[in-house]
Amino acid sequence: MTTNLKIETERRRSGRPPENLKNELRLELPSNSINEGIARSIVSVFVSQLDPTFEELADIKCAVSEAVTNCIVHGYRDTHGMIYITIKILDERTVRIEIRDRGCGIEDIKTAMQPLYTTDSEGERSGMGFTVMESFTDRLSVVSSPGRGTKITMIKVLGDGRRQSIK
Repeated sequence: MTTNLKIETERRRSGRPPENLKNELRLELPSNSINEGIARSIVSVFVSQLDPTFEELADIKCAVSEAVTNCIVHGYRDTHGMIYITIKILDERTVRIEIRDRGCGIEDIKTAMQPLYTTDSEGERSGMGFTVMESFTDRLSVVSSPGRGTKITMIKVLGDGRRQSIK
């Protein structure tokens, strides 16, 4: 656990949210493939309060789809479990999305994040999930422990495009 997460947890116990937290949503979904679309929709509706551009919203939806699909296909493989999603609006234009599973985990994150790498032995997957997530967000972090699961954290900083055009 990083120091920042520990501090955030301590602040929450005191009843005060972290200083830069504007809003937060937590969601738990079973790892059924139908829930990938539901997760994408809920995240996009929540982020819509920031009035993002169409492109920014499409980027977020695509990154969330890839992360949730990774949980379903690779994290839980032939089993079922829960997918935990936390969306935080940290300031006027920054969104932090955490998608976590308690699946099989990743042994070598560096290798798993290489384009075209996949654990899919049947050849149905392209191995581009992390690459897609990385290209549609400003920061991507992956933490995983074999046998304990994976946490993907994505940060997206929204521009002022729509806000300026609406005024």
